[in-house]
Amino acid sequence: LRFLQYNLHNQPKGNREEDLTQIYSSSLHQNRTSEPEMKLIRNPGFLFLFFYLLGFLGDSPVDAAVKNYQFDVQVKNVSRICNAKPIVTVNGMFPGPTVYAREGDRVIINVTNHVQYNMSIHWHGLKQYRNGWADGPAYITQCPIQTGQSYVYDFNVTGQRGTLWWHAHILWLRATVYGAIVILPQPGKPYPFPQPHQETNIILGEWWNKDIETAVNQANQLGAPPPMSDAHTINGKPGPLFPCSEKHTFVVEVEAGKTYLLRVINAALNDELFFGIAGHDMTVVEIDAVYTKPFTTKAILLGPGQTTNVLVKTDRSPNRYFMAASPFMDAPVSVDNKTVTAILQYKGVPNTVIPILPKLPLPNDTSFALDYTGKLKSLNTPNFPALVPLKVDRRLFYTIGLGINACPTCVNGTNLAASINNITFVMPKIALLKAHYSNIPGVFRTDFPDRPPKAFNYTGVPLTANLGTSTGTRLSRVKFNTTIELVLQDTNLLTVESHPFHLHGYNFFVVGTGVGNFDPKKDPAKFNLIDPPERNTVGVPTGGWAAIRFRADNPGVWFMHCHLEVHTMWGLKMAFVVENGDTPELSVLPPPKDYPSC
Repeated sequence: LRFLQYNLHNQPKGNREEDLTQIYSSSLHQNRTSEPEMKLIRNPGFLFLFFYLLGFLGDSPVDAAVKNYQFDVQVKNVSRICNAKPIVTVNGMFPGPTVYAREGDRVIINVTNHVQYNMSIHWHGLKQYRNGWADGPAYITQCPIQTGQSYVYDFNVTGQRGTLWWHAHILWLRATVYGAIVILPQPGKPYPFPQPHQETNIILGEWWNKDIETAVNQANQLGAPPPMSDAHTINGKPGPLFPCSEKHTFVVEVEAGKTYLLRVINAALNDELFFGIAGHDMTVVEIDAVYTKPFTTKAILLGPGQTTNVLVKTDRSPNRYFMAASPFMDAPVSVDNKTVTAILQYKGVPNTVIPILPKLPLPNDTSFALDYTGKLKSLNTPNFPALVPLKVDRRLFYTIGLGINACPTCVNGTNLAASINNITFVMPKIALLKAHYSNIPGVFRTDFPDRPPKAFNYTGVPLTANLGTSTGTRLSRVKFNTTIELVLQDTNLLTVESHPFHLHGYNFFVVGTGVGNFDPKKDPAKFNLIDPPERNTVGVPTGGWAAIRFRADNPGVWFMHCHLEVHTMWGLKMAFVVENGDTPELSVLPPPKDYPSC
């Protein structure tokens, strides 16, 4: 062990933890280990003990490390549901590689763009303290990485552990450019739930048979919505209920009598999804990389951008069980309503056995959705407290609406729009964070209103007249360390609809949700200020509202937008400019030397 430690400490900084096995083998060779000894120490049980002891030898690089990754953005031909097409991938993988780190690690990811599109990658849910340069949304915190260029995302994982994910944050490229982020707790800090026998990532996605960028461009030229997806996927595979998909089915083999941790991620572009496993209950233990009070459920619900960790006990009769996901939509809006399946297969059960299907909630089961969401609560223990802001410095009220604007170049003469407080966001030509940091004038205004221009019955009968919106690159300026309460109110402009809202750079507490119009006199009395769920993406209920609180202690420019890609494209987005604190340690870091230019 000491020999290996010496070798580790004399390695160049970089992928030292990834090189453990290689150095380990080298150490054995240099010590002339005999063949019988080699058989013993290659045993998985011995290896576990070996690495466990290594972590307790003190001053070990296993405790905190630099994790290096190379992301090559490249085109690969892929076939799904009887259709082959070229797709944009990272390292030729669909989904892309999982980023593994431990709380306290530094992560360095070099992204090289080999495709025709500009590229940027967002590390969804990582707070990027003072370091918006590594956040990733194109034209918000960075100019995109152009063809043939590279950019290094260099960030620390501080005070976070759990399941997050990464995805392209430009155009609709996240349809295929996405992957998981798994942040393990620091050594010696166990999970606040039973240690699972094994962990598995379950990434839910969408698949289009046509090239989605081409389809989106055609829809925009018409002034119409883009097409629905042709299938949902689990880890890039639609499952055997789709044609030509027997071989494109994700399978997890399990042993009876064990507990498994599933890290479930909704990487779909436009669909909220139910997920369940036939014959098995799930215990929810984490959402958006924050531990929760455990509760058991037959199904879970995730909006696009959200993650949920569940424990599953393999205590049923050995068989093959379908894991399935299907959409939730309780508004008069068309969605891809097909069910994706993967297989939970008990060890020893033949592949010829036909799996059992789970009974998921109906697509419009609002009562299940509201009941499930109401059960989500922060763990709120001494080790994992819920630091809810009790005093509010500034209250914001944002209405969410759809609209129709004139479009002389569109075939229909109009195009669909979306707005916050009736403002459809216009993307700038250079990055907002750069403009803020360098005091470049004329790029954005800081007069985004704290409330809508006119009060009305937000969730009454559908409003189909006077649907024009104002447009602009308008941001909300926030003083450092301000405590914010933000109420997001859905409206019936064209139609009500559920909206998953994501705030970059922060977690927030969902202190209340409700159906109908928010009542500022009555509803705050029902807020949960003890153990509300802490998230980075909140589902605003169809025809309802959600109230969140956060402390603006991360300086920079931070994007907030609906995580339905179609709504983001139509302008359902804005950003906060959080001012620097009083010292350099509370101010935005300087940009990196390889920061892309527009």
